[in-house]
Amino acid sequence: MSAKVMEQLAGRPVAFGCVDLKTATSMPGVEFLRGMMSGTFPAPPIAEVLDFLLVEADVGRAVFEGVPSDRFLNPLGTVHGGWMSTILDSALGCAVHSTLKAGQGFTTVDLAVSFVRAVHQSTGKLRCEAKVIHAGGRIATAEGRLVDANGKLYAHGTTTCLVMTTPAG
Repeated sequence: MSAKVMEQLAGRPVAFGCVDLKTATSMPGVEFLRGMMSGTFPAPPIAEVLDFLLVEADVGRAVFEGVPSDRFLNPLGTVHGGWMSTILDSALGCAVHSTLKAGQGFTTVDLAVSFVRAVHQSTGKLRCEAKVIHAGGRIATAEGRLVDANGKLYAHGTTTCLVMTTPAG
């Protein structure tokens, strides 16, 4: 994806990189995610590789947008399910991340994805919205949907995450 398209998704120039664990966990999760969206912190490198970005974050909710391209086609000429799974995993994980307190982290325990229809490079921009179903002290679950500009469903998924105190926290 061109830098211009990434800037259109974000509404600003986008930098990519990683933030150290101490910084990332020094604040509530939703503040960290908002920092990525504002450019205070870089977007993770996987966002650049797979052409999607976090565009909205509230407590218990995260939205990614991405544009599938011919770089992600499988041998049958459709966008590989791994691309759809990864944007879902990212949105689901960030929805959970948005509920964390300072000093907490999480890891995915389970990811389930159901593909409803094929994505083609001509599908255009897709939006993946995830919402937390449950955020407990140790376990959090979330569900998400991947849709096109008209709201047509392409895939949906759920996750279970383990919440933990981070070494830096």
